Amino acid sequence: MDLKNSADCPCPIARSLNLLGDAWSMLILRDANAGMTRFEQFKKSLGIAPTMLTKRLAALTEERLLEKRQYSERPPRDEYLLTQAGRDFLPVLLMIGAWGRKHRGYGSMVQLLDAETGTEVQPIAIDAGTGAVLGTRAIKAVYPE
Repeated sequence: MDLKNSADCPCPIARSLNLLGDAWSMLILRDANAGMTRFEQFKKSLGIAPTMLTKRLAALTEERLLEKRQYSERPPRDEYLLTQAGRDFLPVLLMIGAWGRKHRGYGSMVQLLDAETGTEVQPIAIDAGTGAVLGTRAIKAVYPE
């Protein structure tokens, strides 16, 4: 499959993976959802090379998951704020985390807590149409003609 031209691909999973299929992009969005906005914050949190971080931030900005905004003129400095598309990715990250806790949950792990109640977040994916938990029923893909 040619993911470079994913707009021609009818599969929304393939289209999404074309942009978000690498760990760095997802971890940047994780950190942005945790309130980080600045290059140095992302660099310190992730231990990522500056050139790689620059590329990932540019791609996430170009695809409108982050919005770049200058916060200092001298020296010129930018921050990266989540757009609605970036905020909409948080449930996906939480589901990946839930899968990791269930299937890769050995050793010490971060606990995700509801900020208001202090209870552990236990995400599940539900089909809005049927109310069924996703993964409990067969899914059929219907491709456009």
